[in-house]
Amino acid sequence: MYDYYLGGRDNYEVDREAAERVIAMAPEAPASARANRAFMRRAVRTVVRAGVRQIIDIGTGIPTSPNTHEVAREIAPDVRVAYVDNDPIVAAHAGARLTNTSGTGFVLADVRDPKAILGHPVVRELIDFDQPVAVLLVAVLHFVKDEEDPAGILATLTGELPRGSHLVLTHGTTDFHQDAEGDAREVYKKATAQLTLRGYDEFLPLFDGFELLDPGVVQVPLWRPEGALPNAEDLRRIAFYGGVGVRE
Repeated sequence: MYDYYLGGRDNYEVDREAAERVIAMAPEAPASARANRAFMRRAVRTVVRAGVRQIIDIGTGIPTSPNTHEVAREIAPDVRVAYVDNDPIVAAHAGARLTNTSGTGFVLADVRDPKAILGHPVVRELIDFDQPVAVLLVAVLHFVKDEEDPAGILATLTGELPRGSHLVLTHGTTDFHQDAEGDAREVYKKATAQLTLRGYDEFLPLFDGFELLDPGVVQVPLWRPEGALPNAEDLRRIAFYGGVGVRE
């Protein structure tokens, strides 16, 4: 569905049908997805410019170029990226789009089992946990229910990261269009993961243990924008918060 929102070609009829139902109920979905993806690119460039040379991208989704390693290597060709997703369809695409170059790897795993991710041989081969690491969970945590303990998952994922490591998060919200939440949730109940949208006060604590980079947690187009900002009406359509934290 996310690939469809982005205008990609690697999606299936069932994805397109579900995405169109979401768009009918929440017309801001495609704009939010595009803004979220643009945030990812800016955040990756930021952490690489800060000296990070290894990234764990969790919940990467069906590859839509430019992917994380492509963005990172525009600045530093030696960046290593471990991609993680729980969808076998993503795994099928990974060989052609994500891991067809050295210094990249793919792990079929679920964010709800963070120890399995950290202990996986591909991650251990690519990532040196004695050096700064950037962990990306872009448009992922709203698929983790409260009872599945998103904060605890993040604490495990980042617990052994050294100083200079970064945490990059975005999260869906209804802070700007609360009437869409119920309908969108109904569509996602039939998807592989259900939707738990959270407000600012619920999202902010997920950066516990990290110092937020300026401008903090904001709607994704407002995080270190490049070019003109959306007008007030267009900004209201963007249903994602985002932020980047650094371990001091």
